[in-house]
Amino acid sequence: MSDTKIRLIAMDMDDTLLRDDWTISERTIEAIRQARKQGVYVTIATGRMPAAMRPYAQQLEIDVPAITYNGAMIQETLSEKVLYRKIIPIETARNIIDWLLQHDIHVHVYIKDRVYAEKMNDWSRKYQRATRVPITITSISECLANEKEGVEKILLFGEQGVLQEWNKIILQRYEGQVRTTVSKSYFLELIHPTVNKGAALSALAERLGVKREEVLAVGDSLNDMEMIRYAGIGAAMGNARQELKDVADVVTATNQEDGVAQVIEKYVLSKN
Repeated sequence: MSDTKIRLIAMDMDDTLLRDDWTISERTIEAIRQARKQGVYVTIATGRMPAAMRPYAQQLEIDVPAITYNGAMIQETLSEKVLYRKIIPIETARNIIDWLLQHDIHVHVYIKDRVYAEKMNDWSRKYQRATRVPITITSISECLANEKEGVEKILLFGEQGVLQEWNKIILQRYEGQVRTTVSKSYFLELIHPTVNKGAALSALAERLGVKREEVLAVGDSLNDMEMIRYAGIGAAMGNARQELKDVADVVTATNQEDGVAQVIEKYVLSKN
């Protein structure tokens, strides 16, 4: 592993930066504060929408642009200026969503910084509690009728086995039109086919003048795969999926055991 000094840290949120109660530990807050004090860029790279990321970025006093929607959007955390946005084109989104709704699949649709659903059920209530972002209940078809550009993300809810089957069907039916990824076992996320956290992190690092080997990325799930592969040091959480641990450079402790703090302390603070 390279002894190159780390200049940029990118952290996933759920089950990585956040503990199971959706809070950040004091040890992790202090490690991030010390890293920033030493001139290291620190950012968040999440599948969440900007509104669900922003309170944590503010808590950590992060002023580096953040990666949201699994890489579909990079946004300045303070000014909220959008620096990068890659969306599912509106005609493709309408086609997919109409088909999903015909099959009675519960979906959320994300446009810029709002989330829409046809109804409120247990899945949506759980999501709303975790993100603290209000869901707009409306006719999604009518909502998309007035949309000219496209959508950032389509999120399907269900049991893991059911979603695995739908994943196969969607990839066959809409080959080349969307990419699917997973952040939690009961989520299936549809995004633009070229979007991923690794590509967004590469674009952000270039914007900041940071070399690939100077990047530390930390994550836990399949939507972190490209980011972990891209980074000079890719760290998987102790609670990460095995597929991610297999490609990571290092495995740190779990999100309940200050895994993010431990990897920052070892690979950033002890080196600077």
